[in-house]
Amino acid sequence: MINLAAKTLKTEKPILYRTLPFALFMAFIAIEEAFRFAAVRQWLTVPDSALYYLYPLKTVSVAALLYSYRHHYQELSIRDLLKGKSSAAVCLAGVATFIIWVSIDWTLSVTGEPKGFDPTLLADGPIRLLMSATRVAGAVLVVPLMEELFWRSFMIRYLIDPEFESVPIGSFTWGSFLITTVLFGLEHHLFLAGMAAGAIYSVILYQTRSLAQCVLAHAVTNLALACYVLYTGKWYYW
Repeated sequence: MINLAAKTLKTEKPILYRTLPFALFMAFIAIEEAFRFAAVRQWLTVPDSALYYLYPLKTVSVAALLYSYRHHYQELSIRDLLKGKSSAAVCLAGVATFIIWVSIDWTLSVTGEPKGFDPTLLADGPIRLLMSATRVAGAVLVVPLMEELFWRSFMIRYLIDPEFESVPIGSFTWGSFLITTVLFGLEHHLFLAGMAAGAIYSVILYQTRSLAQCVLAHAVTNLALACYVLYTGKWYYW
């Protein structure tokens, strides 16, 4: 009995380290959507711009969790990024993913037409600049790490074997690939674009057997998208 409890605890902790940051991020989104729903129902009067202030709190909270758990992410090797040719190819894949994303912006979203983050609704000046910078930093530095740890470190391996740490990074099965691709897509408003991105990041995982390279590709995609949004004002991508 004691051995079973110890084995369960040994399995639960690695799962927690990779799922809790993601769960916290999604909880903030749920809170934001609840406020929007209440506003639509006229239960509350909540300007969209007021909800923007949840984003810095969400970003800092998730970043703090990731930092506190950093010693438990043995599968995340920064040294992998020193492989010049591989990293360059991954960056190009990240840019290609961005191009695909904005090329299928007609895709119907699963949660209605997103309004996105429109910084022009904020007063011009330091607040708008700070909020925009926080949005970019969250998208480029926090989200790729949080999502890749959840989807391509935990979930894609967990679907192969619940004792996921025994599954080598980059192990392939059709079931785990397809399920994570679909679920990753459904996490995003533009789910077909999300599915395409999820598939590309998984292929990078299979080819490089490196979670760090997946994070890099994801970060490049989000950086390119952030630059595009700021330049064009197509805020619904945010």
